[in-house]
Amino acid sequence: MLTRIRTPILVSLDGEEHARQRRQVLPAFTRAALDSWRPIIDRLAAETVHDVLANPGCDVMQRLAIPMPVRLIAQLLGVPDTDVDDFRRWSEASVQITDVDLSARGVRKLAGSMFGSVAMHRYFTRQFAAGGLKGSDTILGRLLAENEAGSLPDRELFYFAMLLLLAGNETTTNLLGGMFATLADHPEQYGLLRAGPDLVPMAVEELLRYLSPAQNVYRTALREYPVGDTTIPAGARIMLSIGAANRDPRAFDQPDAFRVDRNPTQHMTFGFGAHLCIGAQLTRMEAQAVLRELVTRVDRISVVGAPQWSTNSLLRGPTRLAVRLTPA
Repeated sequence: MLTRIRTPILVSLDGEEHARQRRQVLPAFTRAALDSWRPIIDRLAAETVHDVLANPGCDVMQRLAIPMPVRLIAQLLGVPDTDVDDFRRWSEASVQITDVDLSARGVRKLAGSMFGSVAMHRYFTRQFAAGGLKGSDTILGRLLAENEAGSLPDRELFYFAMLLLLAGNETTTNLLGGMFATLADHPEQYGLLRAGPDLVPMAVEELLRYLSPAQNVYRTALREYPVGDTTIPAGARIMLSIGAANRDPRAFDQPDAFRVDRNPTQHMTFGFGAHLCIGAQLTRMEAQAVLRELVTRVDRISVVGAPQWSTNSLLRGPTRLAVRLTPA
């Protein structure tokens, strides 16, 4: 069953309001902005891969896939090192909003998620009021600088911070964890990457297609829409399966095969059109940085024991994945 929780953030808007908010946040994702964050991403990738190498048999989710995106987002949002532990705890609670079920356990998770969101809101409200973010080289600092006239109020800045957290945290964690599992399952493909590191960007696109970290999205049909022999009625609530689209044999030869040299440029992982994921390049940069570290420093990736995978119908990825990295 789908639980609907509405907030006025980019992914839940259409038309002129969506276009307005997207225009306002675009300055945070220019090529210059992304290039300025590359050293941070490369450093985090080197640190976390080193940590996994130094701890054979560790859970790569806890050592790399979860902390790397959270630490990056914290830095990009201007969260100081002294607050990162609190930010990570609130973040992990907040993202549980994507996995709500109508059970006692689900109610507890929802309550925890709401607590995390409220704590995050209080934190950023204090940050905005203190004025420390203004003029800083952070995502929110750039947005404040671009909106001197106050056209982007604190409320919308907070919603954008939460969108970055939800969209850039959980999905990237799933991609990174799934990457380790997939490369361990396909040692011959990992060997191709080690022999040809120039394949890294192409391999990340194939991982995005093959894994589909965000499996489904839900939409409401604004008008009747024909699909094949079926007509979706206006007002119908529908599920769009990104995972199925990315395994469509009409679009991809041998879609269930993982091939690092496929270059699947038409995959749907980041959406399409007006709602194309605004942070897509940031996710690519994180995955490419980790993969470059692996092919440079690691000869073989092995899974230790049985991995555990999420049961969340919207997001797919490991929840526990013990790995051993054999140094190159």
